[in-house]
Amino acid sequence: MSDEVTELLGTGSANVLRIEQNGINVIAENERKGLPRELFWPWFGANVSVLGLSYGSFVLGFGISFIQAVIVGAVGVIFSFWLCGVIATAGKRGSAPTMVLSRAAYGVRGNRFPSAISWLLCVGWETFLTVIAVLATSTVFTRIGWGGGTGVKVIAMLVIAALVIVGGVMGFDLIMRMQAIITVVTGVLTIVFIALTVKHISWHVVSHLHSGSFQATVGALVFVMTGFGLGWVNVAADYSRYLPRNASSRGVVWWTTFGSSIAPLVLLFFGLLLAGSSTSLSSAVGNDPVGALANLLPTWFLVPFVIVAILGLVGGAVLDIYSSGLALLSAGLKIPRYAAAGVDGVIMLLGTIYIVFVAKNFLFQFEGFLITVGVLIAAWCGVFLGDLLLRKKNYVEAELFQTSGRYGDIRAVPIVITLLSTFLGWGLVTNTFASWLTWQGYLLKPFGLGGKTGAWAYANLGVLVALVLSFLLTVLLTRPEVVREESLASVDA
Repeated sequence: MSDEVTELLGTGSANVLRIEQNGINVIAENERKGLPRELFWPWFGANVSVLGLSYGSFVLGFGISFIQAVIVGAVGVIFSFWLCGVIATAGKRGSAPTMVLSRAAYGVRGNRFPSAISWLLCVGWETFLTVIAVLATSTVFTRIGWGGGTGVKVIAMLVIAALVIVGGVMGFDLIMRMQAIITVVTGVLTIVFIALTVKHISWHVVSHLHSGSFQATVGALVFVMTGFGLGWVNVAADYSRYLPRNASSRGVVWWTTFGSSIAPLVLLFFGLLLAGSSTSLSSAVGNDPVGALANLLPTWFLVPFVIVAILGLVGGAVLDIYSSGLALLSAGLKIPRYAAAGVDGVIMLLGTIYIVFVAKNFLFQFEGFLITVGVLIAAWCGVFLGDLLLRKKNYVEAELFQTSGRYGDIRAVPIVITLLSTFLGWGLVTNTFASWLTWQGYLLKPFGLGGKTGAWAYANLGVLVALVLSFLLTVLLTRPEVVREESLASVDA
């Protein structure tokens, strides 16, 4: 085990047991630390969840073949997390959270809108991951014979929520330590899970899955992108902002992309083999994405399975709650960072209670939420990437907090680009399983794509359109303004 891993796993620095005081402020020079390769730990730990196995069922649900699913899975996972890697370079260039750096594009107060959307997405994800962990615990306890009723769900919910909230409140150093532990434990136990369930794969069945249409393949690709990397782009710089300014940008992109992609690629591939071999498993995953996998395991491994399931889901939720707190502050709330994380923790807990004990068919509702907010985040992502591409110098950090500075107060062009891209995006997606979102897809018929029941109805083109259109318009329309800003004064490296 390397010295770096030993240090992260050890009892080590007292900083781990001290609440992080930094919020959306710029990280001071004497606090910048680490190397790009250390980004591997938080990103791997956040994406090693066995939930990735369930995506095999979701992707095949588009009616495509195994080969098609492998291709869209690989492209969707790697490309979407590569976007995270590119955005992470902004963190070390500006030493501030993602949604503060976004002020360079939108203006200081103009950026409150995308910050609020980022907060909504983070809270949605952390709640979803907590719900999945609670349901998985209940399912496994029932299988063992220990009962999986209300009492078990309540205890599981409190324990899982406590882990998530404590990590979010304590902050960066504890999160880095937690993610290293989660990486090692879940990595080992996931390998054991694969070894125990490989016998359930029937290559003959999988290889004979019928190919799907081009539109279905595009829909599966977009689903993979929104479920993986596009769910993280709005927080990608939050964990690179502590790096020294002279850290390698290529290293930041590589370690972010590699760390976040490697586990989902393996899990998705194996999940495709499992789901493709069993229609009953695919159906069960729709109701209990992680717990359904327990039925494939021998009884003696069920407790370790609960551990790996909970830790993997907590790993993602911890990063979400930390970044949701930062987004809440970026949106204008004037409280300490740890208090913001606590507020989000309460909202997460309330949402979990409602979904676990009241709501039905929450997975379809969440998919609708994910696509809807995914269009907004894709539109923001395109603007941010376009703005980042245009900037040849580091950010003038102090002016990210000054409405009278070079980045301005409210910048109309990027806001209009975001709204326009979102309008077009929502018009090209459908959410028939979520009754409150049936208004979407209003452009499918006018654009000659067959309407809400046509071949393109479930391709979710709107996500890709929002991403590409907002990027191109930002590069074309804001270049003169960015050049003017960077000519005002030189920026120290």
